[in-house]
Amino acid sequence: MGQPLASRRTCGSDRPTLMLSLSMIVRNEASRLERCLESVAGFVDDMVVVYTGSMDATVAVAERLGARVHRIEWPGDFAPARNQALRWTRGDWVLTLDADEWLLPEAREPLRQLMEHPDALLINLLRHEQGAKQSPYSSVSRLFRRHPAIHWSRPYHAMVDDSVHALRQREPHWRILQWQEPALAHDGYRSDRIAGGDKAARLRRAMEADLRAHPGDPYASAKLGGLELGEGHLSRAVALLEEGLAHCPSDAHAQRYELMLHLAMAHGGTDPTKATALYQGALALPLDPRLTLAARLNLAALMVKTGQLQAAAELCTEATRTAPEVALGWYNLGLIHRQQGDLPSAIATYQRAIHLDPDHAEAHQNLAVARLMAGDIEAARRGFRHAIALLMRQGHHEVAEGLRSRAGALIKLEP
Repeated sequence: MGQPLASRRTCGSDRPTLMLSLSMIVRNEASRLERCLESVAGFVDDMVVVYTGSMDATVAVAERLGARVHRIEWPGDFAPARNQALRWTRGDWVLTLDADEWLLPEAREPLRQLMEHPDALLINLLRHEQGAKQSPYSSVSRLFRRHPAIHWSRPYHAMVDDSVHALRQREPHWRILQWQEPALAHDGYRSDRIAGGDKAARLRRAMEADLRAHPGDPYASAKLGGLELGEGHLSRAVALLEEGLAHCPSDAHAQRYELMLHLAMAHGGTDPTKATALYQGALALPLDPRLTLAARLNLAALMVKTGQLQAAAELCTEATRTAPEVALGWYNLGLIHRQQGDLPSAIATYQRAIHLDPDHAEAHQNLAVARLMAGDIEAARRGFRHAIALLMRQGHHEVAEGLRSRAGALIKLEP
């Protein structure tokens, strides 16, 4: 990283153009790597792929598409591996991607313009999480100036944010920028990605070690607190999250949001008033509204439980306006319309949810209920049967049989 910056190219207008390097760590990614590399072809000037051992054609794919491939032994976590890859880059700027991510074509020119800012240090990228039900967007710090002081850190969820913060403390003229539209897509999302097995145990050990090294650290507290919450350890989760929030700087908006969101989820079943205040505090933070969809939708669900249907409807309407491509907002709005007795609106919003997520069995089920209430017997019958078939195909056999029994008591399922 200490080597001089790359020489700059010139375009037809003789205006200096910054050189951009792609930096990647890969292992057994032949099936996904081509899509990733093709998405940046013609945008990056230099592609560095560091491979840590593969049983497939990862190296061949990378080399065929023009990447410089380096081989290293796996160092135990991603931060040192990413730092080694960074040392091999040549550009003025570095874009770091995983093989299950790809650059959206409409982001190219806006990002190039942002990189031209002479005081720009880091550009946060909005990433669309393909398949995520409730939190389909995240912000990732993956595009940054190749500066000797910037490096990856953290034993899990490696990031450059710590070094960027330290540099800006010494040199406050540097700026962090963001393009407001999605720049990356990611299809590696799994709601159970940290559940079960040795992977979860390794992740927990890394988080606990990080928190011992940095007591009260908001980032470490948020991650371990979220893990405890996901595993049902509510008291431990609340203690970690509250400690993290107490140490969280007021301007660390993303960390404050994650801490408040998880705290609200932890209190939702026992203290709705406190949970509501935490959700509202999370939504008041100056973040892109697409990043706060989970708080908005969770708060709406909580308000439905406490009978605040109109307030819940307003939250879901805002969610569908902010991210109309997210099925869950339309589904939740359909539930509210049905409780309000507005069957036409409920049917329309359920249909919108199903159009966006055809495999959402609950949406098919609730659409069938709404159609039954509206007197459309045949459509209701088809909807129940389709919902049962989806649940069976998804492995939810007991749920499917329960629905078959309940629906069968209301309507003859076979014509």
